[in-house]
Amino acid sequence: MATESFDHPFVNIVQRWGLLAGASVLILCGIGAFADPQQFFQSYLVGYIYWLIISLGCLGLLMLHHLVSGRWGFVIRRLLESGARTLPMMAILFIPIAFLGMHHLYEWTHLDTVAKDPILTFKQPYLNTSWFYIRAVVYFALWLLWTFLLTKWSREQDQSGDPGLKSRMINMSGPGIPMLILTMTFAATDWVMSLEPHWYSTIYGLIFVVGGALGAMAVCILWVIKLQDANVYQEVDAFKYLSDLGTLMFAFTCLWAYVTFSQFLITWSGNLAEEAPWYIRRSHGGWQYVGAALIVFHFIVPFFLLLQRAIKRRAALMLIVASFMLFMRYVDLYYFIAPAFGHGGSGGLHPHWLDLAVPVGIGGLWLGFFTMQLKSVPLMPLHDPRMAETFAGEGH
Repeated sequence: MATESFDHPFVNIVQRWGLLAGASVLILCGIGAFADPQQFFQSYLVGYIYWLIISLGCLGLLMLHHLVSGRWGFVIRRLLESGARTLPMMAILFIPIAFLGMHHLYEWTHLDTVAKDPILTFKQPYLNTSWFYIRAVVYFALWLLWTFLLTKWSREQDQSGDPGLKSRMINMSGPGIPMLILTMTFAATDWVMSLEPHWYSTIYGLIFVVGGALGAMAVCILWVIKLQDANVYQEVDAFKYLSDLGTLMFAFTCLWAYVTFSQFLITWSGNLAEEAPWYIRRSHGGWQYVGAALIVFHFIVPFFLLLQRAIKRRAALMLIVASFMLFMRYVDLYYFIAPAFGHGGSGGLHPHWLDLAVPVGIGGLWLGFFTMQLKSVPLMPLHDPRMAETFAGEGH
């Protein structure tokens, strides 16, 4: 297997075109921002959250790999590390939301509105700009700290082979997973649920946690297939582990359906005036069809496809399934976020060109930064003492 960083034409092409497309599309979106700043920030929030939770999903799966040491994890470990190392860029891309878009997005930033609303007045000790900024700094500080240490020790392990670094990464990952779940829950509450501040759900953050893991796994499956096709993997037949990766994506698909349905069931059974409007807003005006599409294409179809071992072992089919899952992840977030801005109700479902352009622009930058990190390290971990035991008898 490779003993140093690699420089492959396929990865270079993705990096070059990703950065070019991302920068070009975001410049176009900037023009749209001057024409309609309200719509721009609404679209920006959806696109930003989409790519942010994929980065956080990579960090979560990386910590899960260190704890369980499965073979699947060694094949995608560099992909997960590279995905997590996009978080500094995502921290920078949060600036437009925090300093330019808050007044366009969150009604609780309008003091006159808060003064007239007893519910917003009651929540003001939590929902205020000062604490919003403080909590955001805490979230990113913790995410960046865990990413920095885990990837730093992994690179040191490649160079020195120090067996003690394995224990450091395991010990860091243990408390890291509950830290990530907790901070993602609060971040989802601050940045998304507070768009509709009268509404609340105690399972809301977990839906974003599971969705991030599902999106990150889909990204890793796509990259494993393309890198293996491009002969970037050397002594490891990455296709042998597609079934394991597909099984994990199947598990996260089922978990997403469970937590999403649980939120609906609790809201429906409670039938409270504070909770029911969230689903009512998404049950007409065209949104009911989006909800039905999520049931069919985000759960039922992937569920039955990923049940079949033959499909999980065929790269061409898994490429289609993973690509479609990434698309449905965007549809899911759009369904969660966009109706809060009045697209629902009597106005109905009216997509805007910025709803597509912004996630494409951020995604281009994400891919460019991701490949930049990926090229800087060996594609498989070196000198990890768990490798020999894990791949024993497989000739790796």
